[in-house]
Amino acid sequence: MTADPIPRGDDPTTGAVTAVSVTSERGVRIAAVVIAFVWHLVINLPAIVVGWSGYRHPWVAGTGWLVVAVVGLVATAHLFRGTRLPVWPAVAVLLLVHAAVFAAVPPTRFFSGANWSWGTLGWFAVLVLWGRPVSRLIAVLAAGAAIALAAVLGAGPGGAADVSRWVMFVYGTTVLQVALAVAAGALGTLAGSTAATAAARAAVQAEREAADRALRERRERLSGISRTAGALLAELADGRADPADPAVQRRCALEASRLRRLIAESDDVPDPLLHELRACVDIAERRGVPVEFVAVGDPPELPVRIRRRLAEPLATALANARDWARLTVVAQPDEVAVSLVAPTVGGANGRDPTPPGGGVGTPPPDDLIEQFHEQDEDMTWTQTRWRAR
Repeated sequence: MTADPIPRGDDPTTGAVTAVSVTSERGVRIAAVVIAFVWHLVINLPAIVVGWSGYRHPWVAGTGWLVVAVVGLVATAHLFRGTRLPVWPAVAVLLLVHAAVFAAVPPTRFFSGANWSWGTLGWFAVLVLWGRPVSRLIAVLAAGAAIALAAVLGAGPGGAADVSRWVMFVYGTTVLQVALAVAAGALGTLAGSTAATAAARAAVQAEREAADRALRERRERLSGISRTAGALLAELADGRADPADPAVQRRCALEASRLRRLIAESDDVPDPLLHELRACVDIAERRGVPVEFVAVGDPPELPVRIRRRLAEPLATALANARDWARLTVVAQPDEVAVSLVAPTVGGANGRDPTPPGGGVGTPPPDDLIEQFHEQDEDMTWTQTRWRAR
């Protein structure tokens, strides 16, 4: 009975394990409630009615029966709602009733059915102390046994026969309750351990599947980059592409940026998005394009696919940049905006480049990424934005 029926903490795994433990104990809890109340109704009540005239204080026996029933109902309600019961006040009431019944019963009937508190204390203490260590139940039962022994010894000479009967009654009215409490605790612990093991296995399997999926995606992207970069290198080797041509230079910068980003995605760094964007900036600066890189705020942890869709259009625009560029990242816990401002390439070579992502306000495929592109004769502005849903 060591499992706590009330979930604690904010950890989902811990909550799930506790829920499994509580569910597995439900049958044992129902059995404990049924035994306690059947005993109280079927055994105790007829004994009180039949022996009413033999009590020294009949009203004490009857009132005590009602008080124990109320305590049991309150404990049962808390038990199945998973809420906390004021344990020690309830235990004190049970022990007080236990002592009062001994005072109401004549000494000659201490070991008869009229002294109904012998077994009742243990079963209702199980309900009150459910979810607490078994040692507390044993302490309550020991206190009840001490009260009974004091009553037996105080009522007469307390010979060996009375003490032997007291020992047998204590054993008979405590062993089943303690066994039930131990079984409930063991069942809850075993169920919780099994659930925790299953959750750990599921987490490991999910991580393995995610790693395999990421590896496949990286291989597919590497294969795509190899095809496009290989075609460009083949054109250069065959003389079909002129290294001095600005268009060829932009193609080379774009392929280098894509490959650099692919490598940067697997780096273990505090800010992966900024790390990947710096890789693109490094490619542009190696081409002689000065880039002003400004980051405001700390980007939240984003999946690779989101970071990729934030960086890809900016990498393309940065590969087309001439003279200078300004890359800005503004991050909040629920939003990240990445913007690039650069002189329009069309003003230099007489033609406009294809807008990254397909134009102004391109609707995002999954409503997570917004993309904007604006261009005039002098300046080009490209932005991608992620918002948490």
